[in-house]
This record gives sequence, structure tokens and C-alpha cells, in this order.
Amino acid sequence: MSSVDVDLGFLEEAEAWRLRSPQFPSKVGGKPAWLSQTGLPSVSELECEKCRLPMVFLLQVYAPVSGLDRCFHRTLFLFCCKTPECYTRGDGRCVKVFRSQLPRRNDFYSFDPPPEDEPPSDDHPEQSVLPSSGVKLCWVCGCPGNKACARCHAVTYCGKHHQTLHWKSSHKKECCSQEAAVAAASSLLFPESELVTEPEEEERESEEENQEAQRDEDCPSLAEGLAESELEEMALHETEDNKVFQRFKRRIAPEPHQVLRYTRGGSPLWVSSQHIPSEQDIPPCTCGAKRTFEFQVMPQLLNSLRVDSTGASVDWGTLAVFTCSDSCNHDDRYCSEFIWKQDLSPNQHALNEKS
Repeated sequence: MSSVDVDLGFLEEAEAWRLRSPQFPSKVGGKPAWLSQTGLPSVSELECEKCRLPMVFLLQVYAPVSGLDRCFHRTLFLFCCKTPECYTRGDGRCVKVFRSQLPRRNDFYSFDPPPEDEPPSDDHPEQSVLPSSGVKLCWVCGCPGNKACARCHAVTYCGKHHQTLHWKSSHKKECCSQEAAVAAASSLLFPESELVTEPEEEERESEEENQEAQRDEDCPSLAEGLAESELEEMALHETEDNKVFQRFKRRIAPEPHQVLRYTRGGSPLWVSSQHIPSEQDIPPCTCGAKRTFEFQVMPQLLNSLRVDSTGASVDWGTLAVFTCSDSCNHDDRYCSEFIWKQDLSPNQHALNEKS
């Protein structure tokens, strides 16, 4: 890690109104609390690049940039596919990230900070439409959706897939009745929690860590004495991978429940020596500026998402998000940023289960 300060993210329960857009929340799960109410990602932009099914909202991080008025309000939104088969090693096409930002004076929110008290119930925005812009949202996932139910015309969807899911789960009974307006949250969504942050305490290299590093130097290579160079290389690689994984585990040990690490302009804490991006792997922003690391999603979050942990599943070692270093405006639209998915190796999965 670099010397840049690191903020750690943790999950906490919160009242529903605190997780809505006017409160500028950082949160996990539920539906996205959109920042700008115009220029939202399109239906095709929110599709998985592998299976082409709609992605589901994973989390959002409220991250203003000090000193830049255009970034007085700034939020990063992560989406992921829920198809387990899309999570193959070294392939990040099943996750996406978008950036939205607004100046302090804007068309959607007060110039003053949001109130600390719960607003009147009739001030709560409708689930199916953004109140200021009138943009219609999918009843299932909360993403842009103009496809209305042909019978009741009361609910809209991002596409046929979510319309079918809603019809089978509840809308077949609710259609054209008053119940449709108060339907329960979709089971497709991840459980909703607030994402709160606190600074990471300064890292101190422990005596145990120094001793372990010394043992690594003193111990003979795992491949020593082998005649075949390929076997030597494999053993050496596994040793290096284990060093990186143990370093990762030592770093998070003081706060084992962290689900996010935020350090704009810093460096990720990798879980493996494999599949680490080079500078050439991180594409520049469409404005031409370099993209730099901003935050990473930790594997601990998977424990809170209620995803299947046996066999094929939604899975990652870490998700590292890289954003425009200038945090440019993008024609007042949500801007696609870059995300790198690094996976645990099979050996690391085994080590993790034993520890």
C-alpha cells in the first residue's frame, strides 16, 4: 500500500429513509439511490457483458472531491451479474462501475445539507419514478425502465427478464389491484445496509511478520532439486502467491469485518500475486486523463450478500475500482469507469477455509 490514508468500510443497519438519494448515502444492496436524476446508464450499459442479462445493484460510495465544485456531490455505483457461471477466473465482464457528480447548486437537491430528521412520509420518493426528473425506474431493480406492464400500466421494467420475474413472483396476483403500489422488495436484490467508514490505524510491522519474512528467506525453495524447470517455476510461483495472500490476511486482521478499502490515489491491497494489472491494463478515461485507483471491495462482503457459497457462485477475491484522475464531467451523464476483478487461487481458497 502507498502512504496515502486508507478509510475502511463496514456494514451497519440504518433506517430506510437514510439510504435514499437526498441523504447522499454510501450503502450496499437494495436499489440504487441515484445521485443525478438525468443521464442514467442505459439498459444496455447495465447488462452483463457475458450473459447479457440485467445486472443488479451491488453498492455505492459517496466520495466528493474536495476543492472541485463540479464534484461537490459525487457517487460511484457498482453493479454485478447474479449468474454464477459468469464469474470465471480473470474475467471482470460481470461487474461494472459508474460515476455521477453534481455541483453544490444543482437541479435536484438543496444547497444546504440534508436534514438530520426523517422527512414527512409523503416526501418519500416513489420507487417507480425519480421525483425531480420523472425518469421511470424498473420495479424490480431500480434501474431505468420504460417497459410498462401491458395490463395495469402501473409498473415499469428495464426489460422482459425482470418483468417476467415480477409477474411470476407476485405481480400476476397484484396486477390491476391496489396491492401493486405497495409490493415488497424484490428477492433479486441484495440485502440493504449502510456503508460507514473509519480511518485505518497506521500499519505497524509486527515481530511475527518480520520472523515470517525471515523464514521465507531462509527456507529452501519448494522447487529445489527438481530437474524440470516447469515444476520449479510452478512451485516458486505458488510460494510467492502464498506470501501475497498472507500479507493480505495480516493487513486486514485488525479489522476482519471490513468490506471496503477507500484510498483515492493510493494502491490496492491485492489478494494474490496473479492477475495484477499493469499500467497498460488500466485504460485512460474518455477525456484522456489517466485513471487512478480509488477503492476496492473486499471478499468479506460476500458473507453478507446471501449468495450460494457451494459450487458456482457470485465470487471475487477483490474488486479494484479505478476512476478518472480529473473526475471529469461527461456531458452530464453517468460515466463508466474501470473495475478489475482479481480472484483467489484454488490454493488460497483451501488455505482460507483452514484458517
